[in-house]
Formats: sequence, structure tokens, C-alpha cells
Amino acid sequence: MVDIATRVYNHKWKIDPIIRSLIDTDFYKLLMCQSVFRNRPDTNVRFSLINRTKSIRLAELIDEGELREQLDHVRSLSLTRGESTWLRGNTFYGKRQMFRPDFMEFLEGLRLPPYQLEKRDGQYELTFEGRWPEVMLWEIPALAILMELRSRAVLKDLGRFELQVLYARAMTRLWEKVQALHDLPDLRIADFGTRRRHGFLWQDWCVQAMIEGLAERFTGTSNCLIAMRRDIEAIGTNAHELPMVYAALADSDAELRQAPYEVLADWHEEHDGNLRIILPDTYGTEGFLAGAPDWLAGWTGIRIDSGDPATGAETAIRWWQERGEDPRSKLVIFSDGLDVGKIIELHHQFHGRVKVSFGWGTLLTNDFRGLVPGDGLAPFSLVCKAVAANGRPTVKLSDNPAKATGPAEAIERYKRVFGVHHQTVQEVLV
Repeated sequence: MVDIATRVYNHKWKIDPIIRSLIDTDFYKLLMCQSVFRNRPDTNVRFSLINRTKSIRLAELIDEGELREQLDHVRSLSLTRGESTWLRGNTFYGKRQMFRPDFMEFLEGLRLPPYQLEKRDGQYELTFEGRWPEVMLWEIPALAILMELRSRAVLKDLGRFELQVLYARAMTRLWEKVQALHDLPDLRIADFGTRRRHGFLWQDWCVQAMIEGLAERFTGTSNCLIAMRRDIEAIGTNAHELPMVYAALADSDAELRQAPYEVLADWHEEHDGNLRIILPDTYGTEGFLAGAPDWLAGWTGIRIDSGDPATGAETAIRWWQERGEDPRSKLVIFSDGLDVGKIIELHHQFHGRVKVSFGWGTLLTNDFRGLVPGDGLAPFSLVCKAVAANGRPTVKLSDNPAKATGPAEAIERYKRVFGVHHQTVQEVLV
């Protein structure tokens, strides 16, 4: 097992870079990339870093030269032969050859496109623009780099023994969480913590702890590189990025209203089984389900990623019942800001009513709260979103208005088109 404290103390990034591989990313990004490569390959998309936690002034914590070195290193990466063989030949979700030969040829030849970096008001403005299938793969490495550089900045003055104690305490905290989950009946839980992890080595340690502590209850990791190295399942389906870009390309209100369903129609042609998971909250869950075509009710399940999770699950259960489906045969994946207490609460509330699953993110792979003076390692909300497509702004409404993105006038139009009215603001931790 890696001595993480020693690696941090003796750190030299050129032999221990933050992003080690082009597949040090979330599995859903590769699945979505294949869909985009097939259906919208020439769309021009711009992604931008958004720090929702304004009190953390990243440009004052992180050295610009270090950030550029790490970003430039990512641009030097390409698939290795072993990584290509794994993607081409492995079984994902019970399916052989998940990735088509034409997509794999594209991915094998890919180097990530240039980035734009500026400082403004204590924050970094980091943007990526280009062909959608290429530029979309910047999102996860960009976030992981900034999160780990922030961790390094906070830890850089700690001595060897201070670091040993810090990581011992963090390991103890995580193991206690794992033990608290151990006896939940029929638990299904996966690691979703790549984008806002403390660091790669720490995420890998957390995955190993879950493997040992939860055995078959731990269903896998969203991180492709860790999944490959640890010989476990790569987990993921689709995200808000797809409906956000499809919606931005719509030419009328009627086309805009249909855009989220068009996304899933394209997905339906490509995937089946547990990859048919609805993410309904991009423009409001209730409106999405009310207008959903009947064939969507037959999909495997739903992922709840904003708003009150229990409310979202109850809404889904009612919708399935109204469409003549048995909720007990459906999968509900909770994935928003989870920690062990909320996981236990939701499991008790919905176990037996639906098939319950959890995607545990930041508070699995980056819970160092209270372990350094001033709480400088507390997690914060950093995202990288598609902000424009073919020159048009993108919008996300979410079930939590605190997560909404886009120009104010565009947000108001989307609220009108999708029938979104009163929403309850909830604190965004991560």
C-alpha cells in the first residue's frame, strides 16, 4: 500500500503528476463522448470553470506556473496500448465492445485541445473551446488538477510527522464511515469522487478501503484508470452536459422543450440495461417527467442529483406508478452531496420500495474537514460546465436554483418553456 504522507512530503510533480492518464476520468465522460462523436461531432462547445464558493480565492492559493505545467502535461497524454486494449476488449455493464471501432480510433489519436487561462478578482478563468467530442474531455482533469493543487497549497508547509498524523486521522474517519455502512441490507454503492478528490493517491486508497470493507456491496468506481488497475467495474451513464448543449442548439421554444428527450432518444439507440438511467433535473424533474414519452417509463431507473433527494425519489415513484410501472423493479441512484448519515437515512426510507443505489462523491474522496487549522481542506463547490454551443449560451436550471447556470434572460426563458416556477434553495456544499 502506498505511503501517501511520504509521497506528499517528497512530492515532485514531474514523476507524480496529478493526471496520470487520459483515462484518469469518469466513465460517463467516455460514454457521452461516444454518443456525441456519433450524433453531434461538429458542434463547437465552450467549457468554463465555475467556482461557486467565492470565499476560496483559487488564484491567490494556486501558483499559475504550477497550474499551467499540470494543464500542459495533460495535453501531452494519449491512450497507451494497455488502456486501448482495456477499453476495446473489456466487458462494461455486461456488454462486450462497449466502444465502437470508429470511436476508439478517434480516442487513440486524441490529444486534448488548447486551453485559455486568466486571473480575475482572485479566481482563475479557465476555458476550453473546440469540437465537442474533443473539448468535453477536459472537464474532469481540469477539476481534479485544481482540487489537488489547492490541497497541496494548504499542505506545503506541514512536516513529515504532521502529514502522517493528518492522513492517519483521515483514514480512520473513512474506515469508520465504511463500517457504518457495512450492515445495510442490499446496499449498492459506488465511488463517484474523481472530479473533486483530494488527490489521485487518496481516491485510490478510498476505493481499496471500500473493496475491503464492503466487498460485493461496493459496485465499482467512476474512475476508469482505477477501475482498470483494481480490476473492478467502471460505473457511469450520462450527465447534464448532453441536454444543456442539445437545448442550446434548439431553434424554437417547441424544439427547446423536446431537447432533453431527443438526448435520451439518441442514448436509447446506443445503450440498454443499466445504462438506461434518466437524469431528469436539468430543467426541473417534475416538468421533465410530466412531459416524458411513454417509452422512457420503461427505462431501468433514475439518478437524483439536485434538490431534496427524498422528494426526488418520491416524485419518481409516483411517476412510475402513474405510467403502470412497478417501482420495486426500478433503480434510484442518489448522487448529490452524499455522506454516510444521508446514505443511511435514504437507504432506510426507500429500501424495499425501489432498488436503491448510491454514487458517493466528494465526501468519500475529499473529507478532510477539521483536520488542519482554519479548516483549509474543507471541500468546496467547483464545477466545469458547457457554457456555450455554436455561439449560443447554455442553461441549467436544476431542482436547486443555487445550482442554476446561464445568462439571467436565458434562465427566465427556460423557466417559462419548461414550466419551472417556485423552487426551494438548498445549500450547495459540493
